[in-house]
Amino acid sequence: MTAQNSATLHPTIAVEGTARRVGGGTALASLGVIAFSLTFPATAWGLESFGPWSFVAVRSVLAALIAGGFLLAGRAPLPARAHWAGIAVVAAGVVVGFPLLTTLALTTSTTSHAAVVVGLLPLTTAAVSALRTGARPSRRFWVAAVAGAAVVLGFTLAQSGGALSVGDGYLFGALLVCAAGYTEGGRLARVMPGWHVIGWALVLCLPLSAAGSALGLAYEPVHLTGHGLTGLLWTAAGSTFLGLYVWYRGMAEIGAPRASQLQLAQPLLTLVWSVALLGEHLSPAAPAAACAVLLCIAVTQRV
Repeated sequence: MTAQNSATLHPTIAVEGTARRVGGGTALASLGVIAFSLTFPATAWGLESFGPWSFVAVRSVLAALIAGGFLLAGRAPLPARAHWAGIAVVAAGVVVGFPLLTTLALTTSTTSHAAVVVGLLPLTTAAVSALRTGARPSRRFWVAAVAGAAVVLGFTLAQSGGALSVGDGYLFGALLVCAAGYTEGGRLARVMPGWHVIGWALVLCLPLSAAGSALGLAYEPVHLTGHGLTGLLWTAAGSTFLGLYVWYRGMAEIGAPRASQLQLAQPLLTLVWSVALLGEHLSPAAPAAACAVLLCIAVTQRV
């Protein structure tokens, strides 16, 4: 009897542990999405005070200082030599590429228009992850992902009047480099803490961002305002460090394809923040689109 009890106990504990891990990973990734959804409105605020190049560079310097402080306080070991190439991809994609390209896009595009392309990030991340890791999500997963991306694309295009901005090239480029950075960061977060991944990526970029800050501040005008400083501080501490920390940790728990689908809600959240913080207006279609997106997310979470 004892043997039978012990035989059935361990699988039950394993299932419960897996469920808790998936639930915790989903919660962490969701916190990352909330942090990311504030990035575009915060960037729009930041551009009230800084030029695009100086804003991105100073943001990276502040985030690197925060990350470096946490790494020192936590006595984080240097990454293994084999991991530095992946950290460089993370740095190029999410520390330099995505912030710079989206900030340049926002100098000519509204936040709602930028959300059109960012709505495609989950599908792009899932595709890049499948190519990089050899993962093969099911057909149902891809159908739900494409449907969710289509809903987000249609809704945000309607919000922006269906017009294409000159910043679209920047945004499409941002999609590709960010998807690569997310995928590589998620892979590394399986073998080292997620905050180490983004922390070392930020520190790796510090010489470049410091030089960029000096040049940007010298050549671009600076007009400090409360909005500008708030936007700078949030993108540095909230979006770049804290958001990526919880995002990578959550992605390590539930996998890049599944975590990426949580970002289907990000454009809608961004539009909500745009109303609250920037005074933009949403159409009556917003609740219907939100429900459709949440349905697609629910489907991908069960695949």
